[in-house]
Amino acid sequence: MNGISKWLMVVGAIIFAIGFISQFINIGKLHGDLVIKKGNTTFYFPVVTSILLSIILSAIFYFIGRFR
Repeated sequence: MNGISKWLMVVGAIIFAIGFISQFINIGKLHGDLVIKKGNTTFYFPVVTSILLSIILSAIFYFIGRFR
């Protein structure tokens, strides 16, 4: 296998693992996430969840780049 196919398999495995784990962890309902309800409409913006995921992904990519 060449380099691109290995990376695609690794990325697919990571996405699969995140999807599987997200079934058991309620990460989308953190304090600080905005929920606005008016009538029949609900607007949800996950501010804190986005920041948390950004920090985690930044750390992962930092360590991947450092040890590569």
